[in-house]
Amino acid sequence: METKNLSNKIHIIGSVGSGKTTLAKKLAAKLEVPFYELDNVVWKRHKAGDIIRSEKEREEYLNTLVNSDAWIIEGVHNEEWVSKSFQNADMIIFLDTSYATRSYRIMKRFILQKLGLETSNYTPTLKIFFKMFKWNRRFEENGKPNFFEKYGMYCNKTIVVTNKKQLEDIFL
Repeated sequence: METKNLSNKIHIIGSVGSGKTTLAKKLAAKLEVPFYELDNVVWKRHKAGDIIRSEKEREEYLNTLVNSDAWIIEGVHNEEWVSKSFQNADMIIFLDTSYATRSYRIMKRFILQKLGLETSNYTPTLKIFFKMFKWNRRFEENGKPNFFEKYGMYCNKTIVVTNKKQLEDIFL
């Protein structure tokens, strides 16, 4: 993937299955900058089980990332604690793939994880699988409108991408 005039501070937001991590990995490799998953800002990952960070720990960790010279941050979160990331980003990419596409990707991901063909930060249980559909619906109904209501002030640096072709046109 080639990129046209991309910055070194990019925030990618979208629902579960929208392609955030895939895009973040590709852009990070192309731009040679680190990428971070917001879920890993929320959670301390341990083999024995994940531990949620306190609000203070989460804020300090995110501030460290945001204040670095170059980064790609991706995640579904758009709560107030993430606002500095949106504020400091040179570019915000909102992945607005269709609900059906995201649902298909959730199913595909689960199967690949259960077969051991794809890794994840969590154990792919049926409980998590069904929660992903719930989170997908919640993002559609609440997360998306909430993002544009809270962060519409950044529309001059926000790119809304609805499909793969559009993504390729923008970044090729």
